[in-house]
Amino acid sequence: MLDSLDLQIIECLKENARAQWKEVGSKVHLTGQAVADRVHRLEDLGFIAGYTVQLDETRLKTGLTVFITVFMKTNEHTSFQALIQNKQEIKECHRISGEGCYWLRAHLPCHEALNALLDEILPFGNYRLSMSISKLK
Repeated sequence: MLDSLDLQIIECLKENARAQWKEVGSKVHLTGQAVADRVHRLEDLGFIAGYTVQLDETRLKTGLTVFITVFMKTNEHTSFQALIQNKQEIKECHRISGEGCYWLRAHLPCHEALNALLDEILPFGNYRLSMSISKLK
């Protein structure tokens, strides 16, 4: 089970996964070694699954960021989900309630790649496309 110190450590790492153990320890009132021990335990238990870099694709000025709402017209959800899992350009996929069945965030290098992705989605259902103009947060 997680205790309040574990949750505080996780919050610190969510803010900055590259923080030194000593820095995190000063925020949660533990030694750096105690933080390291807890982080390793959290990793071993699967609460911390990995570390990554989040890029702001719009700042890189490369390609298009798009949001696609998919309205399924078939019951081929398993096949659709398999397609989505294998597409590196799809950064997020959420099964949603309300209007639509799935919400996707994708980053593509050009309009031709966007058209190709939409062509692959179309057999599963219709879609609504929105394009990012700029990222505010």
